[in-house]
Amino acid sequence: MKQLLIVDDLPAARSLLQNAALAAFPESSCQLAESLRAGLQAIQQVKYDLALVDLALGDGHGTELIRELSAQQPQCTVVVASVMGDDENLFQALQAGAQGYLLKDHTQEELAFQLAGIAKGHLPLSPAIARKLMKFFQPKTDVQKGIEQSGLSQRELEVLGCLAKGIRMADIAAQLKISHHTVGDHVKNIYRKLNINSRAEAAIKAQGFGLL
Repeated sequence: MKQLLIVDDLPAARSLLQNAALAAFPESSCQLAESLRAGLQAIQQVKYDLALVDLALGDGHGTELIRELSAQQPQCTVVVASVMGDDENLFQALQAGAQGYLLKDHTQEELAFQLAGIAKGHLPLSPAIARKLMKFFQPKTDVQKGIEQSGLSQRELEVLGCLAKGIRMADIAAQLKISHHTVGDHVKNIYRKLNINSRAEAAIKAQGFGLL
């Protein structure tokens, strides 16, 4: 690894990643970019061997840079370095071309260890991210299949769970921090998608989905 790029809008995070990267590859040259725009400009000027890219940049989402890097510099190993480890950001980054995903709650030494493994063919993944990927590719249970087939969104599942517990509509709204009218819309959608007409039926469905 000779040319490294670190893209992060927080000075402390840039410093952490730079120190970890140089500890892993001490003979490398490391360039820092504090925005998506700066990162996009950097890859027009230099061919990189490794790029560490944050996702929540002040002027855009890091996946835009990851996508450009994957297209323009396929030789570059692109690794996400982010505080966000949710499924949406994880799979969006992987689909854009990221080859690794590290959470920034690691120490400098832990990050350096993960990065050093690249030279041995090991793609860097935080343990929590690795578990998410393993879970995603494991065979789905009947409960998971039932939830997917129901067509309910994550928010609708939350509302269904509240309904099944006998929570009043106004309290559901307060608990989920949404309006009473929005709760009503979710309930209508739930009843329609599940073909039910009462809270009792909702409770049975929620039990079957493992929400109780």
